[in-house]
Amino acid sequence: MNKIIESRPKISSISAVFPAYNDAGTIPSMVLTSLIALRQVTDDYEVIVTNDGSKDATGAVLEELASRFPELKVITHETNKGYGQALRSGFAAATKDWIFYTDGDAQYNPLEMPRLTEVLNDDIDVVNGYKISRNDAWYRILIGRIYHHIVKIAFGFKLRDVDCDFRLIRRDIFDNVPLESNTGTICLEMVKKFQDAGYKFAEVPVNHYHRSYGKSQFFRPKHLWTTFKHLSQLWWKLVVKKEHLQNKTQS
Repeated sequence: MNKIIESRPKISSISAVFPAYNDAGTIPSMVLTSLIALRQVTDDYEVIVTNDGSKDATGAVLEELASRFPELKVITHETNKGYGQALRSGFAAATKDWIFYTDGDAQYNPLEMPRLTEVLNDDIDVVNGYKISRNDAWYRILIGRIYHHIVKIAFGFKLRDVDCDFRLIRRDIFDNVPLESNTGTICLEMVKKFQDAGYKFAEVPVNHYHRSYGKSQFFRPKHLWTTFKHLSQLWWKLVVKKEHLQNKTQS
């Protein structure tokens, strides 16, 4: 009887990046499950968490985790600098060939990360998750749908779910595509700049879970207004003035 050997997708190396803000209740599970997932696809990996000025026990939890897991690197912002800056700090610290990132609030499951690697080939530069269904309150789902359609039309996005923060990206892309956003608009900036630079995307369905710890910063009225202003500024720079394309031509 022939022995069946289970094959697993293998890629060179991965950095798993998590921004964290007041995520003490979820970041331990995110780190631990990411270690399990990473071992399924490569032997060369690291986990990077940016503690973006958390006011809860996130810092203490990460310190304890780092003492137990040498694969974990912790970046600490003494004050809250914003989601975009937290991601940029994590990306800058990454040393592996690929970067996987998702949020530290456990609304996505790192154990699904191997799904992203399964569709890789030599032509793919970015693997983007898309939510099978959104597990949020009805008003968040409504706002999310409106937001999705507005930015898709305004920026000319081709992805089915540009707002899904569950991605696998070639690290060297960041050497050619500088990012500037400090807020949540960094996701739009990334996808728009990657798309306009000609990088190839693949898309994979992933689950989205109810947030069980902490509060979302996005759905507060003040934050929504701030997001709208940043969104307008980003649209002006990338769609109207096309500054990123001008800089590429000049270089």
